[in-house]
Amino acid sequence: MSAPLLSIIILAAMFLIATVLPINMGALAFVGAFLLGAVFLGMETDDIIAEFPGGLFLTLVGVTYLFAIAQNNGTIDLLVQGAVKLVRNRVALIPWVMFAITAVITAVGALGPAAVAIMAPVALGFAARHKISPLLMGMMVVHGAQAGGFSPIAVYGVIVNDIVGQTGFESSPLALFLASFIFNLLIAVVLFVVLGGRALMSTRFSHVVEEAAEVRLNASPGARRADVAYKGTGSGTYGPRDPAGDDAVAPRSREDRVSQIATMLGLVALAVIALGFSVDVGFVAITIAVVLALLSPKAQSGAVNKIAWSTVLLICGMLTFVGVLQAAGTIEYVSDGVASLGMPLLAALLICYIGAVVSAFASSTAILAALIPLAIPFLETGAVGAVGVVAALAVSSTIVDVSPFSTNGALVLANAPEGTDKDRFYKQILGYGAIVVVAGPVIAWLVLVVPGWL
Repeated sequence: MSAPLLSIIILAAMFLIATVLPINMGALAFVGAFLLGAVFLGMETDDIIAEFPGGLFLTLVGVTYLFAIAQNNGTIDLLVQGAVKLVRNRVALIPWVMFAITAVITAVGALGPAAVAIMAPVALGFAARHKISPLLMGMMVVHGAQAGGFSPIAVYGVIVNDIVGQTGFESSPLALFLASFIFNLLIAVVLFVVLGGRALMSTRFSHVVEEAAEVRLNASPGARRADVAYKGTGSGTYGPRDPAGDDAVAPRSREDRVSQIATMLGLVALAVIALGFSVDVGFVAITIAVVLALLSPKAQSGAVNKIAWSTVLLICGMLTFVGVLQAAGTIEYVSDGVASLGMPLLAALLICYIGAVVSAFASSTAILAALIPLAIPFLETGAVGAVGVVAALAVSSTIVDVSPFSTNGALVLANAPEGTDKDRFYKQILGYGAIVVVAGPVIAWLVLVVPGWL
């Protein structure tokens, strides 16, 4: 059996095992890289280790560490409180607040599932209290997470731009971000109209901030942070839960407020320095995180444990395996297969569907890491634009995270408020996820690839 064919079989086996069993695909990928490289290709282990993406490792650690500190010191809480307060008594704007906040959280470096875990209890709590469709609120949160997920300093954006940069093809971080943002925004508009958003336009309620606080306080125990109670006081203060168990919330200390202000300035500095001056995102993020830790040691307590180590393992393992794939000649093997088809546009559509279907059940980040290098062959033909294909593949592989089998969809289902028929809610999410899997890739392909404007 040829090395390219063997490598494809190993890749398929990895996805199958990770889907059926609770094993991190990154760990499987390291094993696959070792077996394929050392055992079958005769590579030295130093050559295999050389494929490890050190720069991306630093970026993933830096941005998730920074976000963990922002979550610890209450900066994310203030963002939620401030945004909800802005809508005053307009119920129809609440779904859009949930969309916007989740997009901002992922755009500044949070992982999609982390942002959804924070916002899903809030969104679904509002849905229950004000007779808003829980499907609408839950999916607005998920699509918001995907809308911000491809910003140049977000985890998805960094991963895709880094992979494309290594291939030597033309890339456009801004086009990738806008494609995902606009795509998810338009889906959100359709959801809002179809799922009763227009009927909410005439609905009003008062004390939005207090309502938001109560929603967070009454969120399911598994979804809320055990050490923080959310209660709007009208004065912009949040505090730790009273150990006696009542709902009183002590004002945050001066150190906390200073830490929050510093965190907000740090996030702005990250965007300005990394994007405006083209400085490595990883180094900037971890520098800002360490500065914040020095300013407030209490706020960074436990933050290192909240670094997305499972995602770091996943991505670094997959990219190491992809490096060995290239050494095995798999890319050239796929190139010959695509060339024999003679239809790069069709190949682009097929790879978008592969990304969508597999990602609905497995990790989107793993799919992106594996499929973008495999798209190189038909990109080399010049018949399709690299930026458009990458954007279409990115959108196709992530919008399906609404599936109840993906982490984001499962989080929405798990946070269904009391009184919700969970079987019915599950079927709604499943049905919507099926529609997205079928329609999403072809729409992304028609808009982003076929016209050839990217």
